[in-house]
Amino acid sequence: MGTGRTTKRRRVSPPGEDENASKSLGDFYSHAAEWDLEQDYEQRPRKLNKKEKERTRLPIKTSEGFKNVEPEVPEAESEAEEVDSFLGTDSDGEDGDTEDDAEESEEEAPKIPLKQQIIQAKEEIARAATLINEDPEEHISSFKIMAEMMEGDTHVAVKKLALLSQAAVYKDVIPGYRIRPLSDEETSGKISKEVRKLRNYEQSLLSGYKHYIQTLLAFTKSSKDKATADAGIKSVALNCACSLLLAVPHFNFRAELLRIIVNQLARKRVDDDFIKCRDTLQEVFHKDDDGVVSLEAVRLLSKMMKARDFKIHGSVLDTFLSLRLLREFSSKASRDRVDRDNDEETIGGKKPKQKKEFRTKRNRKLEKERKAVEKDMKEADALVSHEARDKSQAETLKLVFGIYFRILKLRVPNLMGPVLEGLAKYAHMINQDFFGDLLEALKDLIGHAEEDELNLGDNDNGDEESDEETPNSTSAPRDSTRESLLCTVTAFALLEGQDASKAAAALHLDLSFFIKHLYRTLYSLSTNPDVEYNPNASDALRLPDPNSSPQNTPQDPRKRKVNFQTPIVLLLRCLNASLISRANGLPPPVRLASFAKRLMTTSLQVPEKSALATLALLDKLAKHNARRISSLWYSEERKGDGVFNPYATDFEATNVFAGTIWEGELLRLHYCPAVRDAVTGIEKMIVTRD
Repeated sequence: MGTGRTTKRRRVSPPGEDENASKSLGDFYSHAAEWDLEQDYEQRPRKLNKKEKERTRLPIKTSEGFKNVEPEVPEAESEAEEVDSFLGTDSDGEDGDTEDDAEESEEEAPKIPLKQQIIQAKEEIARAATLINEDPEEHISSFKIMAEMMEGDTHVAVKKLALLSQAAVYKDVIPGYRIRPLSDEETSGKISKEVRKLRNYEQSLLSGYKHYIQTLLAFTKSSKDKATADAGIKSVALNCACSLLLAVPHFNFRAELLRIIVNQLARKRVDDDFIKCRDTLQEVFHKDDDGVVSLEAVRLLSKMMKARDFKIHGSVLDTFLSLRLLREFSSKASRDRVDRDNDEETIGGKKPKQKKEFRTKRNRKLEKERKAVEKDMKEADALVSHEARDKSQAETLKLVFGIYFRILKLRVPNLMGPVLEGLAKYAHMINQDFFGDLLEALKDLIGHAEEDELNLGDNDNGDEESDEETPNSTSAPRDSTRESLLCTVTAFALLEGQDASKAAAALHLDLSFFIKHLYRTLYSLSTNPDVEYNPNASDALRLPDPNSSPQNTPQDPRKRKVNFQTPIVLLLRCLNASLISRANGLPPPVRLASFAKRLMTTSLQVPEKSALATLALLDKLAKHNARRISSLWYSEERKGDGVFNPYATDFEATNVFAGTIWEGELLRLHYCPAVRDAVTGIEKMIVTRD
């Protein structure tokens, strides 16, 4: 008898699982009283006509027949399904739970605090900078990591850190030469592995640096739509541009850095960013050895001033006083041309022809190759020839004079002072063909300055109502007295800067107008309280006006002046040029005596230091012309008839030899011993030289 077929039944779940399941379900249903089933069911999303899930498993054969096997479901999911089946359909609960869980996960994602973001950014920037400093060629991709931190919705503080860090890294990594773009032949040519690696690094560095400069340019562009937070980024970007221009002025994209600074100087408002850019430009002018950077900067400044119709701040023109033209450039120039030292060697304005040496075709080819190699060597060694430097400085001087002369022609009120300061400094470098026009312009300026003084005097004697209309006017008054002195200094400097032989033979300049004007202004200058005032050194000696607030106090236009000279110094320069210097010939006795008499009178009014300087000038005058003016110290030896007129505006109409210098008796009683000794020395000089 055959045995019957038995079927083995496999236990699906391990022993004890049913008990755990029943226990968990018991705990689950124990909180049924707290459920709000209707509200949950109402808020659950509904989906109709949902298709059944696609079965991916084959049916299996059992004792009961073929049966489809569903995938095993974890315990937590099975419990959730039981709850769903209890509350409603399985399909609705399944999809609704997944969407709600996704939204809750997004909402519950932890937000990193700002302080932690900044710390992480610092660590990442420090890591990238360290890798670049260790081996820039191997970690050139770190520049891209730092550049990406400035893009997108990154916080402002992180952008500032990235800007400053990149500037510091680029200053350390940038080589001491300029990277030139590669030609098609060089790109396709066969080179060694080391050269290819170096070229790839240089081109990657150049592209990253270009992107960084463009980012700085975008941050520094002024826009009315920008928020207040962007002002801090703009200041940081300007500081980065200034530091890069000072550190690597030889490298590529120098013009873009200069454009950033010049655009900031185009504003009339003087703030910290303006002062930073102005000081940077002055330092660039001072440190420029070859003159190329100065030429580019002056060219950009000239274009900017013309585009704005010279509506700029006066301190921008003061940057020209820092140019290295006085120490290294010796030729004469104007806005049109430059006079070279070897002009006398030319014939008819053309250089004499030189005999050409015969060379074969091969020798010419070798000579051409040799010159090309020498040119490359000079560029590699960064050598600057004297001819190239003179050419750059000549072009710079022409641009500077072009700006000065155009402002003189337009007579921009707030720029006349800085222009005259520059002309007084560079007057000896102006060629002779421009003297006549320049002197006429200076005469017109002095005439306008005298009219301004007369109008100011009329306004002071006018009604009180006109004074009460503008009590807190912040507009700085025009210093007409200083402008007149600067015009006179410039006029005398034009002649002193020329050779004595050329001045005597070719120049026929009449400076009597300036000398008479100088004589007329001696009395007013002696009573001027600012005759010794230097804003760069005397701030601590002056107390602010207690009736005016700091906001209403106008800024001194003479602030930050380069090589500022006080009015008494300018006056002594003019007197020395008109009385002692021999560039304008020997002065007549009437001029010497009139100035000596009036200077002794002004010595009674001026402060101690100015009195000592004036008496020192008179001592020098007495040393060279004692016999011509000695009669002023002796009342018994009068040479003139009539009465002395101390108020005459022209020294020739004063009848000075009819008077005496009695001021010496009062100066002997001066409180300063040095003044008393100086007066005694002048009298001894007159007695011994007579």
